[in-house]
Amino acid sequence: MGAAATLVAPWRGLSPAVWILVAARTVNRVGAFTLPFLGVVLTVEFGASLGQAGLVLALFGAATIPSRLLGGRLADRLGRRRTIVLGLTGCAVAQAWIALSSSLWSAVLATALLGLVFEIYEPPSQAMIADVTEPDRRPAAYGLYSAALAAAGVLAGLLAAAISHVDLRWLFVADAFTCLACAVLVALALPTGEQAAPQEARVTVWRDGRLLLLLASGTIFATLYMQLVIGLPLTLLEEGLTPSGFGIILAVSAVVLIVAQRLVRPQRLDDFASIAIGYVLLGVGLLISAFAQSLAIFLLATVFWSLGDLFLLTRYLTQASGLAPDHARGRYLAVFGLSWGIATMIAPITVTKLLELAGPKGLWLTSAALAVVLAILQPWFRKRLTRVPASCPTDRRAALN
Repeated sequence: MGAAATLVAPWRGLSPAVWILVAARTVNRVGAFTLPFLGVVLTVEFGASLGQAGLVLALFGAATIPSRLLGGRLADRLGRRRTIVLGLTGCAVAQAWIALSSSLWSAVLATALLGLVFEIYEPPSQAMIADVTEPDRRPAAYGLYSAALAAAGVLAGLLAAAISHVDLRWLFVADAFTCLACAVLVALALPTGEQAAPQEARVTVWRDGRLLLLLASGTIFATLYMQLVIGLPLTLLEEGLTPSGFGIILAVSAVVLIVAQRLVRPQRLDDFASIAIGYVLLGVGLLISAFAQSLAIFLLATVFWSLGDLFLLTRYLTQASGLAPDHARGRYLAVFGLSWGIATMIAPITVTKLLELAGPKGLWLTSAALAVVLAILQPWFRKRLTRVPASCPTDRRAALN
Protein backbone atom coordinates (compact mmCIF):
# COMPACT_ATOMS: atom_id res chain seq x y z
CA MET A 1 0.00 0.00 0.00
CA GLY A 2 2.83 2.37 0.85
CA ALA A 3 4.59 1.70 -2.46
CA ALA A 4 1.37 2.27 -4.40
CA ALA A 5 0.79 5.56 -2.61
CA THR A 6 4.33 6.62 -3.43
CA LEU A 7 3.83 5.98 -7.14
CA VAL A 8 0.48 7.79 -7.23
CA ALA A 9 1.75 10.82 -5.30
CA PRO A 10 2.68 13.00 -8.31
CA TRP A 11 -0.89 12.69 -9.60
CA ARG A 12 -2.82 13.41 -6.40
CA GLY A 13 -5.28 16.25 -6.68
CA LEU A 14 -5.77 15.98 -10.44
CA SER A 15 -9.28 16.56 -11.72
CA PRO A 16 -11.58 13.49 -11.95
CA ALA A 17 -11.97 14.35 -15.64
CA VAL A 18 -8.24 13.67 -16.13
CA TRP A 19 -8.56 10.24 -14.54
CA ILE A 20 -11.61 9.41 -16.66
CA LEU A 21 -9.79 10.42 -19.83
CA VAL A 22 -6.75 8.39 -18.83
CA ALA A 23 -8.91 5.35 -18.02
CA ALA A 24 -10.77 5.58 -21.32
CA ARG A 25 -7.59 6.07 -23.35
CA THR A 26 -5.89 3.19 -21.54
CA VAL A 27 -8.74 0.80 -22.33
CA ASN A 28 -8.70 1.97 -25.93
CA ARG A 29 -4.91 1.60 -26.15
CA VAL A 30 -5.11 -1.95 -24.80
CA GLY A 31 -7.55 -2.75 -27.57
CA ALA A 32 -5.55 -0.97 -30.28
CA PHE A 33 -3.35 -3.91 -31.19
CA THR A 34 -4.77 -4.21 -34.70
CA LEU A 35 -2.53 -1.81 -36.62
CA PRO A 36 0.63 -3.97 -36.64
CA PHE A 37 -1.51 -6.75 -38.12
CA LEU A 38 -3.34 -4.64 -40.71
CA GLY A 39 -0.80 -5.39 -43.44
CA VAL A 40 -0.96 -9.10 -42.61
CA VAL A 41 -4.76 -9.07 -42.78
CA LEU A 42 -4.71 -7.31 -46.16
CA THR A 43 -2.35 -9.89 -47.64
CA VAL A 44 -3.59 -13.07 -45.93
CA GLU A 45 -7.31 -12.43 -45.68
CA PHE A 46 -7.89 -10.28 -48.78
CA GLY A 47 -5.15 -11.44 -51.14
CA ALA A 48 -3.36 -8.10 -51.51
CA SER A 49 0.22 -8.10 -52.78
CA LEU A 50 2.95 -6.64 -50.60
CA GLY A 51 3.04 -3.55 -52.80
CA GLN A 52 -0.72 -3.09 -52.54
CA ALA A 53 -0.63 -3.55 -48.77
CA GLY A 54 2.11 -0.92 -48.53
CA LEU A 55 0.04 1.56 -50.52
CA VAL A 56 -3.02 0.95 -48.32
CA LEU A 57 -0.97 1.48 -45.15
CA ALA A 58 0.45 4.67 -46.64
CA LEU A 59 -3.12 5.78 -47.36
CA PHE A 60 -4.00 5.16 -43.73
CA GLY A 61 -1.02 7.20 -42.53
CA ALA A 62 -1.85 10.10 -44.84
CA ALA A 63 -5.48 10.09 -43.69
CA THR A 64 -4.48 10.51 -40.04
CA ILE A 65 -3.14 14.03 -40.74
CA PRO A 66 -6.51 15.63 -41.67
CA SER A 67 -8.05 13.45 -38.96
CA ARG A 68 -6.09 15.27 -36.25
CA LEU A 69 -6.89 18.69 -37.74
CA LEU A 70 -10.58 17.77 -37.83
CA GLY A 71 -10.40 16.67 -34.21
CA GLY A 72 -8.94 20.02 -33.19
CA ARG A 73 -11.56 22.04 -35.07
CA LEU A 74 -14.46 19.96 -33.75
CA ALA A 75 -13.07 20.14 -30.20
CA ASP A 76 -13.30 23.95 -30.29
CA ARG A 77 -16.60 24.13 -32.18
CA LEU A 78 -18.58 21.06 -31.15
CA GLY A 79 -17.14 20.53 -27.67
CA ARG A 80 -14.55 18.20 -26.15
CA ARG A 81 -16.80 15.36 -25.00
CA ARG A 82 -18.88 15.16 -28.17
CA THR A 83 -15.77 15.13 -30.34
CA ILE A 84 -14.17 12.36 -28.28
CA VAL A 85 -17.31 10.24 -28.51
CA LEU A 86 -17.56 10.91 -32.25
CA GLY A 87 -13.96 9.87 -32.85
CA LEU A 88 -14.19 6.69 -30.79
CA THR A 89 -17.47 5.68 -32.41
CA GLY A 90 -16.00 6.30 -35.86
CA CYS A 91 -13.05 4.05 -35.03
CA ALA A 92 -15.42 1.32 -33.87
CA VAL A 93 -17.40 1.51 -37.12
CA ALA A 94 -14.25 1.39 -39.25
CA GLN A 95 -12.78 -1.54 -37.30
CA ALA A 96 -16.03 -3.49 -37.56
CA TRP A 97 -16.17 -2.70 -41.30
CA ILE A 98 -12.69 -4.16 -41.79
CA ALA A 99 -13.66 -7.31 -39.88
CA LEU A 100 -16.85 -7.78 -41.94
CA SER A 101 -15.33 -6.94 -45.34
CA SER A 102 -15.63 -9.58 -48.04
CA SER A 103 -13.37 -7.95 -50.65
CA LEU A 104 -10.11 -6.05 -50.82
CA TRP A 105 -11.78 -2.85 -52.01
CA SER A 106 -14.16 -2.91 -49.05
CA ALA A 107 -11.21 -3.34 -46.68
CA VAL A 108 -9.36 -0.47 -48.40
CA LEU A 109 -12.32 1.89 -47.97
CA ALA A 110 -12.66 0.84 -44.33
CA THR A 111 -8.94 1.44 -43.77
CA ALA A 112 -9.23 4.92 -45.29
CA LEU A 113 -12.17 5.66 -42.96
CA LEU A 114 -10.16 4.39 -40.01
CA GLY A 115 -7.36 6.81 -40.86
CA LEU A 116 -9.80 9.73 -41.17
CA VAL A 117 -11.26 9.12 -37.70
CA PHE A 118 -8.21 7.64 -35.96
CA GLU A 119 -6.75 10.89 -34.56
CA ILE A 120 -10.01 12.74 -33.84
CA TYR A 121 -9.80 11.67 -30.19
CA GLU A 122 -6.39 13.14 -29.39
CA PRO A 123 -6.83 16.96 -29.66
CA PRO A 124 -10.02 17.16 -27.55
CA SER A 125 -8.67 14.81 -24.90
CA GLN A 126 -5.38 16.73 -24.63
CA ALA A 127 -7.29 20.04 -24.66
CA MET A 128 -9.66 18.90 -21.91
CA ILE A 129 -6.73 17.91 -19.71
CA ALA A 130 -5.42 21.46 -20.08
CA ASP A 131 -8.93 22.91 -19.54
CA VAL A 132 -9.35 21.27 -16.12
CA THR A 133 -5.73 21.50 -14.92
CA GLU A 134 -3.77 24.50 -13.69
CA PRO A 135 -0.67 25.29 -15.82
CA ASP A 136 1.78 24.19 -13.12
CA ARG A 137 0.00 20.82 -12.83
CA ARG A 138 -0.19 20.08 -16.54
CA PRO A 139 3.18 18.28 -16.72
CA ALA A 140 1.92 15.86 -14.05
CA ALA A 141 -1.41 15.38 -15.84
CA TYR A 142 0.19 14.75 -19.22
CA GLY A 143 2.76 12.54 -17.49
CA LEU A 144 -0.01 10.35 -16.09
CA TYR A 145 -1.53 10.19 -19.56
CA SER A 146 1.72 9.07 -21.21
CA ALA A 147 2.60 6.61 -18.42
CA ALA A 148 -0.81 4.94 -18.71
CA LEU A 149 -0.41 4.65 -22.48
CA ALA A 150 3.03 3.09 -22.07
CA ALA A 151 1.73 0.48 -19.65
CA ALA A 152 -1.29 -0.24 -21.82
CA GLY A 153 0.95 -0.64 -24.86
CA VAL A 154 2.81 -3.51 -23.23
CA LEU A 155 -0.46 -5.24 -22.32
CA ALA A 156 -1.72 -4.62 -25.85
CA GLY A 157 1.27 -6.46 -27.25
CA LEU A 158 0.61 -9.46 -25.02
CA LEU A 159 -3.06 -9.56 -26.03
CA ALA A 160 -2.13 -9.26 -29.69
CA ALA A 161 0.24 -12.21 -29.38
CA ALA A 162 -2.54 -14.29 -27.78
CA ILE A 163 -5.41 -13.38 -30.12
CA SER A 164 -3.36 -13.45 -33.33
CA HIS A 165 -3.27 -17.25 -33.18
CA VAL A 166 -6.99 -17.31 -34.07
CA ASP A 167 -8.73 -15.61 -37.02
CA LEU A 168 -7.00 -12.25 -37.45
CA ARG A 169 -10.33 -10.51 -38.06
CA TRP A 170 -11.16 -11.01 -34.38
CA LEU A 171 -8.46 -8.46 -33.61
CA PHE A 172 -10.58 -5.79 -35.29
CA VAL A 173 -13.74 -6.98 -33.55
CA ALA A 174 -11.99 -6.68 -30.18
CA ASP A 175 -10.71 -3.19 -31.01
CA ALA A 176 -14.18 -2.08 -32.16
CA PHE A 177 -15.60 -3.29 -28.83
CA THR A 178 -13.02 -1.37 -26.75
CA CYS A 179 -13.65 1.81 -28.79
CA LEU A 180 -17.38 1.59 -28.11
CA ALA A 181 -16.76 0.87 -24.42
CA CYS A 182 -14.57 3.98 -24.18
CA ALA A 183 -17.17 6.08 -26.00
CA VAL A 184 -19.83 5.04 -23.50
CA LEU A 185 -17.53 5.78 -20.54
CA VAL A 186 -16.69 9.24 -21.88
CA ALA A 187 -20.33 10.06 -22.74
CA LEU A 188 -21.60 9.10 -19.29
CA ALA A 189 -18.76 10.24 -17.03
CA LEU A 190 -17.09 13.30 -18.54
CA PRO A 191 -18.33 16.88 -18.27
CA THR A 192 -19.52 18.36 -21.54
CA GLY A 193 -16.35 20.40 -22.03
CA GLU A 194 -18.12 22.81 -24.37
CA GLN A 195 -15.63 25.40 -25.57
CA ALA A 196 -17.29 27.37 -28.36
CA ALA A 197 -15.17 30.26 -29.58
CA PRO A 198 -16.72 33.73 -29.36
CA GLN A 199 -17.06 35.37 -32.77
CA GLU A 200 -14.86 38.32 -31.83
CA ALA A 201 -12.06 36.03 -30.70
CA ARG A 202 -11.56 33.85 -33.77
CA VAL A 203 -7.91 33.03 -34.37
CA THR A 204 -5.95 31.80 -37.37
CA VAL A 205 -3.79 29.11 -35.83
CA TRP A 206 -1.36 28.93 -38.73
CA ARG A 207 -0.37 32.58 -38.28
CA ASP A 208 1.12 32.01 -34.82
CA GLY A 209 4.85 31.80 -35.52
CA ARG A 210 5.53 30.44 -32.03
CA LEU A 211 3.28 27.45 -32.69
CA LEU A 212 5.00 26.77 -36.03
CA LEU A 213 8.41 26.92 -34.31
CA LEU A 214 7.17 24.51 -31.66
CA LEU A 215 5.78 22.26 -34.41
CA ALA A 216 9.19 22.16 -36.08
CA SER A 217 10.95 21.31 -32.81
CA GLY A 218 8.32 18.74 -31.88
CA THR A 219 8.62 17.11 -35.30
CA ILE A 220 12.35 16.58 -34.79
CA PHE A 221 11.68 15.00 -31.39
CA ALA A 222 8.90 12.80 -32.81
CA THR A 223 11.18 11.72 -35.65
CA LEU A 224 13.90 10.72 -33.18
CA TYR A 225 11.30 8.77 -31.20
CA MET A 226 9.93 7.02 -34.30
CA GLN A 227 13.48 6.20 -35.40
CA LEU A 228 13.84 4.28 -32.15
CA VAL A 229 10.59 2.41 -32.77
CA ILE A 230 11.51 1.53 -36.36
CA GLY A 231 15.29 1.33 -36.11
CA LEU A 232 15.83 -0.68 -32.92
CA PRO A 233 14.27 -3.94 -34.21
CA LEU A 234 16.38 -3.63 -37.38
CA THR A 235 19.48 -2.90 -35.29
CA LEU A 236 18.86 -6.01 -33.17
CA LEU A 237 18.78 -8.06 -36.38
CA GLU A 238 22.00 -6.43 -37.58
CA GLU A 239 23.69 -7.41 -34.31
CA GLY A 240 22.46 -11.01 -34.58
CA LEU A 241 19.97 -10.67 -31.72
CA THR A 242 16.41 -11.99 -31.75
CA PRO A 243 13.72 -9.44 -32.72
CA SER A 244 11.69 -10.56 -29.70
CA GLY A 245 14.16 -8.57 -27.62
CA PHE A 246 12.35 -5.45 -28.80
CA GLY A 247 9.32 -6.56 -26.78
CA ILE A 248 11.52 -6.68 -23.69
CA ILE A 249 12.85 -3.21 -24.55
CA LEU A 250 9.29 -1.84 -24.78
CA ALA A 251 8.36 -3.40 -21.44
CA VAL A 252 11.45 -1.93 -19.73
CA SER A 253 10.70 1.46 -21.27
CA ALA A 254 7.15 1.41 -19.89
CA VAL A 255 8.35 0.48 -16.40
CA VAL A 256 10.96 3.28 -16.46
CA LEU A 257 8.35 5.84 -17.53
CA ILE A 258 5.95 4.84 -14.75
CA VAL A 259 8.42 4.51 -11.87
CA ALA A 260 10.55 7.53 -12.80
CA GLN A 261 7.55 9.88 -12.65
CA ARG A 262 7.78 9.63 -8.87
CA LEU A 263 11.49 9.14 -8.34
CA VAL A 264 12.80 11.83 -10.70
CA ARG A 265 10.10 14.50 -10.17
CA PRO A 266 10.50 16.27 -13.56
CA GLN A 267 7.45 18.42 -12.69
CA ARG A 268 9.67 20.62 -10.51
CA LEU A 269 11.54 21.98 -13.54
CA ASP A 270 10.31 24.55 -16.03
CA ASP A 271 9.57 23.45 -19.58
CA PHE A 272 12.85 24.48 -21.22
CA ALA A 273 15.11 23.09 -18.51
CA SER A 274 13.17 19.83 -18.60
CA ILE A 275 13.46 19.59 -22.39
CA ALA A 276 17.20 20.31 -22.31
CA ILE A 277 17.78 17.56 -19.73
CA GLY A 278 15.52 15.25 -21.72
CA TYR A 279 17.54 15.68 -24.89
CA VAL A 280 20.80 15.05 -23.03
CA LEU A 281 19.40 11.80 -21.60
CA LEU A 282 18.01 10.83 -24.99
CA GLY A 283 21.39 11.55 -26.58
CA VAL A 284 23.16 9.33 -24.03
CA GLY A 285 20.72 6.50 -24.76
CA LEU A 286 21.23 6.86 -28.50
CA LEU A 287 25.01 6.97 -28.05
CA ILE A 288 24.97 3.74 -26.06
CA SER A 289 22.75 2.16 -28.75
CA ALA A 290 25.39 3.01 -31.36
CA PHE A 291 27.94 0.76 -29.65
CA ALA A 292 25.63 -1.86 -28.11
CA GLN A 293 26.14 -5.49 -29.15
CA SER A 294 24.13 -7.32 -26.50
CA LEU A 295 20.56 -7.09 -25.24
CA ALA A 296 21.80 -6.04 -21.79
CA ILE A 297 23.53 -2.95 -23.25
CA PHE A 298 20.48 -2.12 -25.35
CA LEU A 299 18.40 -2.27 -22.15
CA LEU A 300 20.84 0.12 -20.48
CA ALA A 301 20.35 2.47 -23.42
CA THR A 302 16.59 2.03 -23.05
CA VAL A 303 16.71 3.33 -19.48
CA PHE A 304 18.41 6.53 -20.62
CA TRP A 305 16.24 7.30 -23.67
CA SER A 306 13.08 6.43 -21.74
CA LEU A 307 14.06 8.92 -19.03
CA GLY A 308 14.64 11.42 -21.83
CA ASP A 309 11.12 10.78 -23.16
CA LEU A 310 9.77 11.40 -19.66
CA PHE A 311 11.31 14.90 -19.62
CA LEU A 312 10.40 15.66 -23.23
CA LEU A 313 6.97 14.45 -24.27
CA THR A 314 4.83 15.98 -21.54
CA ARG A 315 6.62 19.34 -21.78
CA TYR A 316 5.94 19.71 -25.48
CA LEU A 317 2.24 19.23 -24.73
CA THR A 318 2.29 21.78 -21.91
CA GLN A 319 4.03 24.28 -24.19
CA ALA A 320 1.49 23.80 -26.98
CA SER A 321 -1.45 24.12 -24.60
CA GLY A 322 0.16 27.15 -22.93
CA LEU A 323 0.52 28.99 -26.23
CA ALA A 324 -3.16 28.59 -27.09
CA PRO A 325 -6.04 30.92 -26.25
CA ASP A 326 -8.61 28.92 -24.28
CA HIS A 327 -11.15 28.86 -27.11
CA ALA A 328 -8.57 27.62 -29.67
CA ARG A 329 -6.71 25.05 -27.57
CA GLY A 330 -8.05 22.09 -29.53
CA ARG A 331 -6.83 23.51 -32.84
CA TYR A 332 -3.42 24.45 -31.40
CA LEU A 333 -2.92 20.94 -30.03
CA ALA A 334 -4.13 19.46 -33.32
CA VAL A 335 -1.59 21.46 -35.33
CA PHE A 336 1.20 20.58 -32.90
CA GLY A 337 0.12 16.94 -33.06
CA LEU A 338 0.88 16.92 -36.78
CA SER A 339 4.49 16.46 -35.69
CA TRP A 340 3.77 12.77 -35.15
CA GLY A 341 2.14 12.29 -38.54
CA ILE A 342 5.06 13.99 -40.27
CA ALA A 343 7.57 11.98 -38.22
CA THR A 344 5.80 8.73 -39.10
CA MET A 345 6.41 9.51 -42.79
CA ILE A 346 10.00 10.75 -42.34
CA ALA A 347 11.42 8.18 -39.91
CA PRO A 348 11.15 5.07 -42.14
CA ILE A 349 13.12 6.90 -44.83
CA THR A 350 15.84 8.26 -42.53
CA VAL A 351 16.24 4.94 -40.73
CA THR A 352 16.58 2.82 -43.86
CA LYS A 353 18.85 5.31 -45.65
CA LEU A 354 21.18 5.76 -42.68
CA LEU A 355 21.32 2.00 -42.10
CA GLU A 356 22.23 1.48 -45.74
CA LEU A 357 24.88 4.20 -45.82
CA ALA A 358 26.40 4.08 -42.33
CA GLY A 359 24.96 1.05 -40.52
CA PRO A 360 23.46 1.06 -37.00
CA LYS A 361 26.40 3.01 -35.56
CA GLY A 362 25.91 5.83 -38.07
CA LEU A 363 22.15 5.91 -37.48
CA TRP A 364 22.39 6.27 -33.71
CA LEU A 365 25.42 8.57 -33.66
CA THR A 366 23.64 10.93 -36.05
CA SER A 367 20.51 10.81 -33.91
CA ALA A 368 22.51 11.41 -30.71
CA ALA A 369 24.22 14.44 -32.24
CA LEU A 370 20.85 15.91 -33.23
CA ALA A 371 19.53 15.42 -29.68
CA VAL A 372 22.53 17.24 -28.21
CA VAL A 373 22.08 20.14 -30.65
CA LEU A 374 18.45 20.51 -29.56
CA ALA A 375 19.51 20.50 -25.90
CA ILE A 376 21.99 23.31 -26.58
CA LEU A 377 19.34 25.33 -28.47
CA GLN A 378 16.81 25.43 -25.61
CA PRO A 379 17.80 28.97 -24.44
CA TRP A 380 17.17 30.12 -28.02
CA PHE A 381 13.76 28.42 -28.01
CA ARG A 382 12.98 29.96 -24.60
CA LYS A 383 13.61 33.46 -25.92
CA ARG A 384 11.32 33.02 -28.91
CA LEU A 385 8.52 30.93 -27.41
CA THR A 386 8.09 33.14 -24.35
CA ARG A 387 7.82 36.29 -26.47
CA VAL A 388 4.15 37.24 -26.05
CA PRO A 389 2.47 38.79 -29.12
CA ALA A 390 0.41 41.92 -28.43
CA SER A 391 -2.77 40.04 -29.34
CA CYS A 392 -2.21 37.39 -26.65
CA PRO A 393 -3.20 37.59 -23.00
CA THR A 394 -0.53 38.97 -20.73
CA ASP A 395 -0.34 35.80 -18.69
CA ARG A 396 0.60 33.62 -21.68
CA ARG A 397 4.28 33.82 -20.72
CA ALA A 398 3.55 32.29 -17.29
CA ALA A 399 1.74 29.37 -18.88
CA LEU A 400 4.96 28.30 -20.59
CA ASN A 401 7.02 28.11 -17.39
